[in-house]
Amino acid sequence: MDIKIKQVWSYIIRSAKPFPLSIFVMFLVSVVWSVDLSVRPYLLKIILNRLAESGQTDVFHYIVGPIALYLLMYVSLTTSFRAYGYFVEIKMIPKMREKIATDAFGLLVDKSHNYYQNNFSGSLTNKVNDLTSSVPDLLQIVIDRFFCRLLALFIAIFTLWQVSPIFAIQMLIYTSLLLIASLLLSGRLARQADTWSEYGSVITGKIVDALSNILSIRLFAAKRYEKRMLSAVFDGAVKAEQKLQWSYFWMWFSYGYTFFILQILNFYFLCKGRQEGWITVGDFALVLVINISIIDFLLHVANGFSQFSKLLGRITQALRTVLEAPELTDQSNAIELKVIAGQITFDNVKFHYKGTEPLFQNKSIEITAGQKVGLVGYSGSGKSTFVNLILRLYDLTDGAILIDGQDIRDVTQDSLRENIAMIPQDPSLFHRNLMENISYGRIDATDKEVIEAAKKAHAHEFISALLQGYDSLVGERGVKLSGGQRQRIAIARAILKNSPILILDEATSQLDSVTESLIQESLWELMQNKTTIVIAHRLSTLLRMDRILVFDKGKIVEDGTHSELLAKSGLYKHLWDAQVGGFLGDEKTENV
Repeated sequence: MDIKIKQVWSYIIRSAKPFPLSIFVMFLVSVVWSVDLSVRPYLLKIILNRLAESGQTDVFHYIVGPIALYLLMYVSLTTSFRAYGYFVEIKMIPKMREKIATDAFGLLVDKSHNYYQNNFSGSLTNKVNDLTSSVPDLLQIVIDRFFCRLLALFIAIFTLWQVSPIFAIQMLIYTSLLLIASLLLSGRLARQADTWSEYGSVITGKIVDALSNILSIRLFAAKRYEKRMLSAVFDGAVKAEQKLQWSYFWMWFSYGYTFFILQILNFYFLCKGRQEGWITVGDFALVLVINISIIDFLLHVANGFSQFSKLLGRITQALRTVLEAPELTDQSNAIELKVIAGQITFDNVKFHYKGTEPLFQNKSIEITAGQKVGLVGYSGSGKSTFVNLILRLYDLTDGAILIDGQDIRDVTQDSLRENIAMIPQDPSLFHRNLMENISYGRIDATDKEVIEAAKKAHAHEFISALLQGYDSLVGERGVKLSGGQRQRIAIARAILKNSPILILDEATSQLDSVTESLIQESLWELMQNKTTIVIAHRLSTLLRMDRILVFDKGKIVEDGTHSELLAKSGLYKHLWDAQVGGFLGDEKTENV
């Protein structure tokens, strides 16, 4: 997605909009600091001149007024900094980071199922982190460095003009050249920082991907291979960063030596003016202090341009991902799905993944309310796609899928999925405790209801044996549990959710035979009065189904009961006869 600079600034302004008082304080403190930068050196000039003019007696009488003002300015500046700390660093920035993170998370969650199959979760996490850290930092650079220091520059030039126009003109020429050069370089730096930032996201994604598959790395003794893979990605990142740093190097080289020339000119005219009598001791101090202060913060401004470019690059890269329009969206007039019976209708459905052959071409099929339907076929034959289309994880190419006569594209995605409970073949759990993981089936469920669901799923036994019971953390994606234990947690979730439509994808494939026989009864009880779709490789699990759909290469080739399909002597009978130990073999087909 192409992001224009206008969109970036629009996003930054929207992020700052909820904090008007804090933004006002930032500008106010900038004004106080800018004035202080020239006023206090000017007061110092007055103090030095009066000390030079006064005798040895009654010195205090000559300088008490300027000293009082000098100290008052110091107190005002210190007070304004404390106000900045409270309103900006305590009140605004933490809340701004929270809002940016939650908004970005909400936008990412709305991305399609296909999107997450094509993007690293680590890279996406890095984009959110870039936004939460970079937007507040960029705001501070714009106000605290650019606005504040440029205002201070104008006040300083005015103050130097009071001493002699030559000092003001020198400063104006130097700062103009420095700022113009910085602005001209900022575009180049932004592009280089943008490239470097993108490499950073890719590297983060690679590292997270590798660490998420640490068992595979160990089993295949692939540590050296993964390090080489990471080094290959780093090669591009190193070159991008070196290119960026070389730009900084020459920028700072130029700034440093041009300031050296300015200082030579300042000392020349100060000495000449003192010799000719138009420069006082106080003027000497004033010009040097202001020059050193101004140059110091002008270098901060120049550094701010480079940091600004880096941050702008990170924000642009992050927004390119976060603001990318989701493939699947609710219609503006989408309604809540009302499931009364649970009838599912495929009406002239046509679908295909990008770059693959069309599936279910003009297919019409009806699953009546409360019917229990098994899906059978080789791996890759289209069973999972059939289920994913019902869940609207993908949109159809043509045709419609109806639930109780309601087109699933006309209802909200949340209401659709709230009415469907799915038990996947390989359940993924959150790195949270077991109580939270099971209650994900129904967030408002009581602990008692969660435990009851766990008992029906025969998960209560192993949970109770754990040291912390339902408070036990399961590890990332549930790695602390066995496959069978994770499957039982997924079954408990579905029992707790109790939706009118139930989908089981090899829901007991990782269970031992004893536990499976116990859970089968719980699942059968759960299926009552529900429209149920069961994907199975073990055909023996489908004997109690009302109906079986047989898939082959993206098409439904047979439809009937177990007995009817055996009598047809078609693909189903071939699969049934080919079973060894109740499992289906695999056939190399296109990935569907």
